Amino acid sequence: MDRSQKESLKENRLHGTEAFPLAAYRIGPIPPGEPVLECHWHAEAEWFYMLEGEVLFQVGTDYFPVRAGEAVYIDGGDIHAGHALGDSPCSYCAVVFDTELLASAAIDAVQERYVVPLRDKSRTFPRHLKLGTDWSDAALGYLSGLIDASERQQTGYEAAAKGLLYLMLHQFASSEQLVSRSDHGGNAQLQIKLERLKAVIGYMQEHYGRPIRIAELAEQIPMSEGQFSRFFKSMTHQTPVEFLNGYRIKKAAELLLQPDAKIAAVAMDVGFDHISYFVKVFRSRMKCTPSEYRKSHMIG
Repeated sequence: MDRSQKESLKENRLHGTEAFPLAAYRIGPIPPGEPVLECHWHAEAEWFYMLEGEVLFQVGTDYFPVRAGEAVYIDGGDIHAGHALGDSPCSYCAVVFDTELLASAAIDAVQERYVVPLRDKSRTFPRHLKLGTDWSDAALGYLSGLIDASERQQTGYEAAAKGLLYLMLHQFASSEQLVSRSDHGGNAQLQIKLERLKAVIGYMQEHYGRPIRIAELAEQIPMSEGQFSRFFKSMTHQTPVEFLNGYRIKKAAELLLQPDAKIAAVAMDVGFDHISYFVKVFRSRMKCTPSEYRKSHMIG
């Protein structure tokens, strides 16, 4: 899978189809030192399944290592990111789906006891699946089957994928592993911080194509520049400039796959005023120059 596909989990894209809102993305291998998963969120839920390597995964303000063979569940709307650990390449598969996929046409026992609580996070999937227990090994097996069915897309795969999600729901319920992450009665201050972070990241993603000052970002919350910089670093482990440049380089990598796009024009389009600084940041993030990246990803 090429780098443009690697960065395809965008907040505003449709995952699957309107009739079947589920899609699987196999991503990697990602060389050591390259970004694994930029900080982002989307309305859909997601299973993140680690195939090789190790990642420091972030969900909200929680950080934990995820190793090959393990999985993470991200509720819809949760901010999440992945930071590479170690010197080995990383590969993973993301299954993104709308929990409404599991909804019943009428209010039945499944809808009332499981689907509605899953949607409002009052009884949702456990966050981190590790190998070694009967219930988690079974659930990881179902997830592997879900990925396989979604990638093969043989006739009837939709029934298999939906059925495997139901089997995971049964496995967690019968093992008493469903958990509550409902906002009701939760940490109100944390929720405020997450909403502020979402607002400023959304602003960056909307205006990345022009110069953005730290003061301008701080106004979105609002905070002083110093407070904002400390807040952003504590929430993302990156400075605002590092995050913004990372997003700009992601967009530049997509544009560089267009054969007629000039490198200088790409740099300007993604918000860099000087080509030399663009090349420096691109090389730091991607471990190659823009021209080398284009040559290695062009077909023919």
